[in-house]
Amino acid sequence: MHEQTRHDRKGIWLTAGSYILWGILPVYWKAAETVSSEEILAHRIFWSFIFMLAVITAARNWPGVVQAIKEMKKRPFLIGSLILSSVLISANWFVYIWAVNNHHIVEASLGYYINPLISVLLGVLFLKERLNGWQKLSFVLALAGVLISSIHFGSFPWISVILALSFGLYGLTKKVTKLDPSVGLLFETIVMVPAAVLFLISLSGSGNASFGTVSLEIDLLLIGAGIVTAIPLLLFAGGARRIPLYMTGILQYIAPTLTLLAGVLLYGEAFTAVDLITFSLIWAALLIFTVSSSRAFLNRSYRKPKKASAHL
Repeated sequence: MHEQTRHDRKGIWLTAGSYILWGILPVYWKAAETVSSEEILAHRIFWSFIFMLAVITAARNWPGVVQAIKEMKKRPFLIGSLILSSVLISANWFVYIWAVNNHHIVEASLGYYINPLISVLLGVLFLKERLNGWQKLSFVLALAGVLISSIHFGSFPWISVILALSFGLYGLTKKVTKLDPSVGLLFETIVMVPAAVLFLISLSGSGNASFGTVSLEIDLLLIGAGIVTAIPLLLFAGGARRIPLYMTGILQYIAPTLTLLAGVLLYGEAFTAVDLITFSLIWAALLIFTVSSSRAFLNRSYRKPKKASAHL
C-alpha cells in the first residue's frame, strides 16, 4: 500500500509539473516576441527533433524506434496518423505562439479551458463514447459562454476554438497510434523538420533570420524552444500513467489558470465583465464535468472489487 501511495504521489508531481511548465510558457515566448511566430515555430520543431534524438539515445530506446518502424510497415495507417498528429500539434504551437506574442494570452487560456470538453465531444463523435446528463449540461454552459463572448465582442473567439480543436484532435490521433511517448514525439518532429529546415534556410538567405543576427539571448531562447517543448510532454507521459484519469482531468486546469494569470497580471491584458461571465460559465461547466466524471470513475472502481469478491 505504501509503495502504491508513493507511486501515485510521484505521478501527481510529474503530471502537475508538466501542467505548471505549460502554464508558464507564455513568459518564455514573450521573451522572444521580437522574433516572428513562424521562425519561433520552425526552431521549436527543429530543436525538439534534436532534443528527442538525445533523449532516445540517453534512454537507449532505439529498439523502440525500430519496433515502431516495423509496426508502421504492418499498419500503414499509422504513418497517416503520425503525419496528421504532427500537422495538428504544429498548428496548435503556431497559433499559441502567435496568440501570446500578439496580446491574446487570455483568449489562449480560454482555449485550454475548453479543450477537455472538446476532447470528450470528439470521443462521442468518433469513439462512440456516451455522456450522462450532467456532462451534457456542462457542454450547454460552455457553449453559452462562447456565444456570449462572440455576441458581445462581435467576433468569434477563433484563437480559443482552434487551440481547443487542434489539441483535442491531436489527442484523438494519439489514442489511435499508441506509440511510446518519446518515440511518437520523435516521429512527429521528423514529419515537420524538413519543412522547418527549408524555411529557416530561406529566412537566412533573405537576411530576415533572427537566429545568429540579433543577440545571444535570442539564439539561446530559440535553441531552448525544443527543450521547453519536450520536457513537459515527457513529464506528462511519465506521470499520467501512474494516476487515475480523473486526477489527470483535475490537474489539467493548472495550465490555463497560470496562463490566464500571466496574461492579466504580468502583461496587463484586459479582463472585462463579459470575460468574467464567459469564464464563469466555462468554469462552472468544467466543475460539473469534472465532478461528474470523477464520480463515474470512482463508482466503476468500487464496483470492480465487489464483483471479484462475489466469485471468491
